[in-house]
Amino acid sequence: MRLLRIWLALALFGTLAPAQTNAPIETRRLSLQDCIELALKHNLDLQIDRYNPQIALFTLNQAYGGFDPTLSISGQHDHSESGRQLLAGGFIIPSASSDDNRFSSGLTGASPIGTTYSFTGSAIDTYGASGGSDFRNSVGSASFSLTQPLLKNFWIDSNRLTIRVAKNRLKYSELLLKLQIMQTVTALEQGYYDLIYSRQNVVVQQKAVELAERLVQENRKRLEVGALAPLDLQSAEAQAASSRAAVIAAQIQADTQARVLKQLITDQYREWAYIALEPSGTLTAPPPVVNLQDSWNKGLSERPDLLQARLDVERQGIQLKYDRNQLYPELDAFGTYGYNGTGPQFSDAFYDMQLFDRRFYTYGGRISVPLTNIRARNAYRSDKANLQQLVLTLKKQEQAIMIQIDNDVGTIRANFDQVQATRTAREYEEAALDAEQKKLQSGKSTTYTVLQVQRDLTSARGSEIQALDTYNKSLSQLSIDEGSTLDRLGIDLEVK
Repeated sequence: MRLLRIWLALALFGTLAPAQTNAPIETRRLSLQDCIELALKHNLDLQIDRYNPQIALFTLNQAYGGFDPTLSISGQHDHSESGRQLLAGGFIIPSASSDDNRFSSGLTGASPIGTTYSFTGSAIDTYGASGGSDFRNSVGSASFSLTQPLLKNFWIDSNRLTIRVAKNRLKYSELLLKLQIMQTVTALEQGYYDLIYSRQNVVVQQKAVELAERLVQENRKRLEVGALAPLDLQSAEAQAASSRAAVIAAQIQADTQARVLKQLITDQYREWAYIALEPSGTLTAPPPVVNLQDSWNKGLSERPDLLQARLDVERQGIQLKYDRNQLYPELDAFGTYGYNGTGPQFSDAFYDMQLFDRRFYTYGGRISVPLTNIRARNAYRSDKANLQQLVLTLKKQEQAIMIQIDNDVGTIRANFDQVQATRTAREYEEAALDAEQKKLQSGKSTTYTVLQVQRDLTSARGSEIQALDTYNKSLSQLSIDEGSTLDRLGIDLEVK
């Protein structure tokens, strides 16, 4: 009985499952511009990559933390006893004791030119007893110290290195976002053209079905009057069945391409699953207006990936400048200036410091020379070699872009010629079919010949729309290869 219930449940699920897929389908007519606007707002890849400039900006702000001043405040109490004194009755008391109350504060930091500074203040209140007498004394001081590198860490130090690299990476992340937008928009544009082609291909295959079914009807009439052999009718019926299968395959391809487009324009696929996309655009073939030199100039000045490569060279140059500065010995100038104060109480010591008549100061210089400096010298040599390698890599990338654009221009011209050729071929096949059908009606042709011409016409129509699709995608490809996709489509990118 339990097994029977399971089979009944499965059977019920099998009857309900198809109903779930037959949800009402809404048709949404979209232009290419509509799709682009949806993608810019809802594409998941773009939503992910929009965080990269924000993260890079936070990293840059974090790098400025190397100049943050540090405030420190401390206080402590010390107690000390020494010696013993024996009194009458066997009592032992310390011969000396003292207590200290210490308070200190400081403000330290570094400046953008490598100077380190320190403001310090301290006060000590000491009281106790020694030799049977009490004592109390307070001392304090306030001072200001500076240290300035003159060789190593003078032109650039670790803080300034980190900041310059972070600025470089911020520009890099902005270009990365621009590149992702261009790639997404290009994929969307080419997917949009593919969807137009897929839907038109369905229409082409449906027309083939109409032609095949019309021939079946005509052959059936001829067979009824004895003017046609049964085999000719069967050939026409076979062609009609094959054409209907081609319609199904074309529809599957169109549905698949629609899902590709949906993935690019939405982050809520469930809401779009039962929406039929209908592109409002058409596949046209305007004569190509291309100039190789202009495209080269655009590619070498606007390609985000090439600009990123130049930023990599710049970053390596910053690192090399730092490494070169690390080859020098440490030569620092330093100085301290401040005032002292003393008195029986804290207030007396502070008052004494406010009189500014008990000053102290120091100044001087120090030099530290590594005897071999192996680490710094080899780090400099290594990064210099890396810089030379990056420069050559950049040159190679520039050359590859020029070749890529050259290929694109040639491809566009060839694809335009292909569009013209396929249009001519389609017009010829339409005329050939019309002539062959008239011959068949007058008994001067055969069903086999008409079927062959029908297949040729369907193939010519498919080749024409395929050529139009390929031509439009090649124009889109040239735009991304020369870095002008956003300008061509009127997209204004502003990274905040």
